[in-house]
Amino acid sequence: MTRPNGLARAAVRFRPASFAGTFVALMMSALIVTACGILLGTGVRASVPPVRYADAPVVAAADQYEYVVTGSGEDREEEAVPLPDTARVDTGLAARAADAPGVAAAVPDFTFPVRAADPGAGSVARELPVAERAFTAHGWGSHVFTGTALTAGSAPRTGEVVLDAGTARAARAAAGDTVALDTAAGPRDFRVAGVAEAGPAERARGTGAAQAPVWFSDAEAAALAGHPGRADAIAVLAKPGVGADALAASVEQALAGSGAQVRTGDDRGAVEDPGLGHAKETLFGLGGSFGSIATIVAVFTAAGTVALSVSQRAREFALLRAVGATPRQIRRAVASEALLVAPLAGIVGCLPGVGLAYWWFGQLRDRGAIPETVRVHVSWVPLLVAVAVGLLTALGAGWAAGRRPARIRPGQALSEASVEPLRPGVVRTVLGIGALVGGTFLTGLSAGSTGDDAAGASLGVVMCFMLAVALLGPPVARLCAGLFGLPLRGAGPAGELAATNSRTNARRLASAITPIVLAMAFASTLVFMHTSESHIADGQLRAGITADHVVTDPAGLPVDAAERAARMPGVDAAVGLLNTQVLVPVGSGEFSSLQGAAAQGVTGTGAELAKVQDLDVREGSLDRLGEGHVAIDRTLANSADVGVGDRLPLHLPDGTKSAPEIVAVYGRGLGLATVTLDRASLAGHVSSGFDSALLVRGGSGRSLAALGEVTDASGFATERSLDAKLGAWSNYTMAGVLGGFAAIAAVNTLVMTVLDRRRELGTLRLVGSTRRQVLGMLRWESLLVSTVGVVLGSAIAAATLFPMMRGTTGESPYVPPLLYGSFVAAAGGLALLAVTLPARAALRRWS
Repeated sequence: MTRPNGLARAAVRFRPASFAGTFVALMMSALIVTACGILLGTGVRASVPPVRYADAPVVAAADQYEYVVTGSGEDREEEAVPLPDTARVDTGLAARAADAPGVAAAVPDFTFPVRAADPGAGSVARELPVAERAFTAHGWGSHVFTGTALTAGSAPRTGEVVLDAGTARAARAAAGDTVALDTAAGPRDFRVAGVAEAGPAERARGTGAAQAPVWFSDAEAAALAGHPGRADAIAVLAKPGVGADALAASVEQALAGSGAQVRTGDDRGAVEDPGLGHAKETLFGLGGSFGSIATIVAVFTAAGTVALSVSQRAREFALLRAVGATPRQIRRAVASEALLVAPLAGIVGCLPGVGLAYWWFGQLRDRGAIPETVRVHVSWVPLLVAVAVGLLTALGAGWAAGRRPARIRPGQALSEASVEPLRPGVVRTVLGIGALVGGTFLTGLSAGSTGDDAAGASLGVVMCFMLAVALLGPPVARLCAGLFGLPLRGAGPAGELAATNSRTNARRLASAITPIVLAMAFASTLVFMHTSESHIADGQLRAGITADHVVTDPAGLPVDAAERAARMPGVDAAVGLLNTQVLVPVGSGEFSSLQGAAAQGVTGTGAELAKVQDLDVREGSLDRLGEGHVAIDRTLANSADVGVGDRLPLHLPDGTKSAPEIVAVYGRGLGLATVTLDRASLAGHVSSGFDSALLVRGGSGRSLAALGEVTDASGFATERSLDAKLGAWSNYTMAGVLGGFAAIAAVNTLVMTVLDRRRELGTLRLVGSTRRQVLGMLRWESLLVSTVGVVLGSAIAAATLFPMMRGTTGESPYVPPLLYGSFVAAAGGLALLAVTLPARAALRRWS
């Protein structure tokens, strides 16, 4: 193993600025790798401790994933995609499980929303308090494992309900009274059979904690939930002395062939909180997909900083070769420097990396993307990987940068150290041209693709062009210095000197430009991708809603809301919308996948829908919209390679397979919904049977207020834009992480470059240049660096965004001028500060 030698220690001691820059770059790379690694590890190990099922040792439930299998044999891969809604099991499985040895009871469990209804004219039903319009309903049989106990009355039978004690007190209801409730089966009056005190499992369960529980009979619960004969899960209780493992084996044997999965331990928590699957997908996306990109960028930038630090000492290496140092000693010195700096930088970077992971995870949890009960998992693996990546980066970059001065003759080394070589290395040039060609090819491929294919190809565009800029940095910098330096020649002696310096020191210029290009390219791509999608979706939504009134309610609208609205005076059309998601197979062969698509289930006919919503139909007609027929957005039609008259294979929200016929292809799917189908096709396949919105043509907003909150198309579009804030936050955060890292790297590189030029700046002062002229030259250089970085970064972002947006939305990207201007100003301001502040400090000794 190579040990730090005296030469390496002396280099660190006498050139602290250079090694401080290397230390900062490696520390930042460790920070990024650590944070993303912790999120990825948390996604792998994420679990939800059971709360509702804490006293049920075994739970049988349906698989909450759909699977896509590609390849065969050794190349066979299986991708698990979480279902948009809860998949359910047959209630008859409870009887089969109950007959298994060791089972004391097997209870079908139901969880579904109900809402308080307004008592009809002449009804004796009590009106429940407005503050508690939404309730979480269960079957009464669940009381045996949740600890719920009656305080008055009796267990519910058909047509009866048991109220929570708090709700009963607020409504002043008692056993024998009648209450009006809206369910998926419609509004009904229910007799209050009793009052119960909810057990700890009912009160502590996730989102249900904010909604009071009510209980119906098990026989009636499934019908009121909207999916007769189906239960969310089967809770199995053990006889005395039977362990969980033995009970699970017995139940698994009894349910063999049913498709139900038997869960124990923390796996029971995933049954009661289906959001865990989506949370894992989010964490995998951040820690895996984004983490791999961030790691590449971090390594890429750190390697450039290390290479700059080594290249700045080319003269020292040449002198060492001239006085007898062997190539092996030079290589050992570079490796020893890496061993001195990299491990410490990695360890220091791990600490804020852990903090960033905790902050990022907390923000996602606060925004509802991750269940409250999931915790961050910190292990030694991502920390070790972060330190190892930094060390390998430093060793690799140092070896590459010091390879030539270590192996050439001493005289030639001194010559090259005094004058920058004009010709770049052959290997570097070939690789750079290859990356440039690859980026150009992927740009064309992205322009000719649609949907996820266009987005996937666009990611390669950014990476290829960034690699090309890094590998071809010196010639690109020399070309840009010659081009952008022309205007500087008219800016006086300082500008002309800045242009000459930039052209003759292209390697130094390239080291400063590359991080700015990286920051501009990635930040612009991530941020303007979101602004483009939001702008296009908002425009489509505003143009697509032609209704005069939009009625919404956070608790969901009554099932008969559309019928009630249609009977109101002056109403020409009233269409209810049930918003959810479906899964659609796209691609083919090794590139097949399941794509989530926003779906809207509509009440009424296609003709009625056309009165309140303009989908911008491009092919076919909405006239046949109904059972077994759907309309889809054109981007989905292109991705799935289907058209009017074809069958669209899809998975409904609970995983049920369907293949309706496509009757229309439209153009406003991003703003409205990607898939439009009749509401009856979704009934029984969603957890909530309440409509999300009601579109009304004609009528009075005052009369519609009895159904919910009334707004117009513009107000509804504004509310929908606010609902998309999680996606905006995620994109802006990723842009901030990558862009901030690259910005720090740019500042770090510029400071290193200026401090390395202290002798040059002192020489300029000795030959008669004023302090003002020297600072003016540096300001012009910083302007040149930031301008070239912004132009190249913007060009890479444009090459990425234009084909991607064309492929996914059919429109050009939207770039807010003020936001783009802030990026440009930030790049210019950071470059100016990073150059002038250390330059002022360096010039003090020459004042």
